Amino acid sequence: MFNTSFGIRKAAMKHFFQRNFKRTVFGLVGATILLGGLSACGHRHHEFGAQLSAEEYAEKRTKIVDRVAGKLDLNEDQKKRLATLGDKLYAQRTALVGQTQDPRAEIKALVAGDKFDAARAQALINDKTTALQSKSPEVIAALADFYDSLNAAQQAKVRSYLEHRGGWFHRS
Repeated sequence: MFNTSFGIRKAAMKHFFQRNFKRTVFGLVGATILLGGLSACGHRHHEFGAQLSAEEYAEKRTKIVDRVAGKLDLNEDQKKRLATLGDKLYAQRTALVGQTQDPRAEIKALVAGDKFDAARAQALINDKTTALQSKSPEVIAALADFYDSLNAAQQAKVRSYLEHRGGWFHRS
């Protein structure tokens, strides 16, 4: 009797360790995937236009122009117009950000004291509005120039991409 009970216990212990071992392995794999995914999404320095140097921007712009050119079957003149549009957008963004290296620091400074700095906030808004208004005509002209250079089929593709939220830059 002791022998059979020992055999049952041995089988039960073997089953217990196998079950827990599998749970542990699956738990570790799941945790690794979760942490890997979070760390991959956590750092986004190279998001388009986010604090890029002029060289990094030019590299990124070339990739985007090539990608859009492939989807729309653009000729060289149209690619050049699209690159010009990208440059105008970058110039507007640079003017909008201004001279500061840390735009968030400007916002934090508004609430750093006991009272909200309304005068500084208004000056910040005025600076951003002026930058936006001064560069917008150039951006609109470059966009119109690019769009008007497209044929009817290419314009239809652009409208189709715009109907799908974020369709331009999603990986396909």
